Amino acid sequence: MEAPILHLDSLSAEFVTPDGTVQAVNDISLSIKEGQTVALMGESGSGKTSVGLCIINLLPHPGRITGGRVMYRGTDLLDFPSEEMRRIRGREIAMVFQDPSTGLNPVLSVGQQVEEAITTHLDVSRREARTRSLEVLAGMGLPEPEDVVKRYPFQLSGGMAQRVMIAIATALEPRILILDEPTSALDVTVQAAILEDLKRLQKRQGTSLLLITHDLGVVAQMADEVAVMYAGSIAERANSITLFERPRHPYTWSLLGSRPRWDRDGDTRLTVIRGTPPNLVDLPDQCAFLPRCPKATSACRTELSPRLEEVQPAHHVACYNPIYQDDGPGD
Repeated sequence: MEAPILHLDSLSAEFVTPDGTVQAVNDISLSIKEGQTVALMGESGSGKTSVGLCIINLLPHPGRITGGRVMYRGTDLLDFPSEEMRRIRGREIAMVFQDPSTGLNPVLSVGQQVEEAITTHLDVSRREARTRSLEVLAGMGLPEPEDVVKRYPFQLSGGMAQRVMIAIATALEPRILILDEPTSALDVTVQAAILEDLKRLQKRQGTSLLLITHDLGVVAQMADEVAVMYAGSIAERANSITLFERPRHPYTWSLLGSRPRWDRDGDTRLTVIRGTPPNLVDLPDQCAFLPRCPKATSACRTELSPRLEEVQPAHHVACYNPIYQDDGPGD
């Protein structure tokens, strides 16, 4: 069986605030293989971005990693000193942060920012760095890269800024690319173009992708495997086809039911997830989805929060009363 290039083993993290301790990441275990795309899916505030930041050990203050391991090619990155992690970031594992309008330095030209990513890790001349910059910008579908390198972030459209961010992250051909909401706030045609660029990039470089998103359409188009997060934990994990065709966790079922579909009867009402997400400062001992779950049983109310269990090969669910074929959350 192929060993994963990245494995998160019982990863946990928290933020200490004046209002209490926010339990942002709770005992997350996840693996990514060479050339694979894994999606972390869930609503805003579920802890997806915190997982990505933990991988590259950039969780901002007052956040801290409280347990678990981040195994990259068999070595725990959490044991690396700061200097070694700086070598890993960008060279081996890169992250495209959410919102390109704030991710780019407003006082540096595009060319300077791409070249900086290259010269920080490689001993190359200014000319070589510029040549490489033009290549990666062209590879991300940016027309006339010779003109783009001279521009400043405020002179870029949203789609162009997103492509520049991805170009910076992929300039050194990292083995793992973490993408945090890579298509948010972009129109549909630009989203489709960027996703196609990412597919070509992955095919050309063999990069493994961790896709952080709440967009079900992006997940369906890009992901090989999907992990659904809720309140800092993974509620369900499966390959993308299985997850979309046979969701087992009531939360996943409700998420998929809340999305309009062209093949659904026009008179069918969309699923509504009642209530609101829990306060991560004071998570209950029981399942965090319990107050919103339409399939809760007595076990859900009396037992500790369920752990991920395999309900069929390569399909894991953390639920005492999962949904089965032809079963609905209201049954």
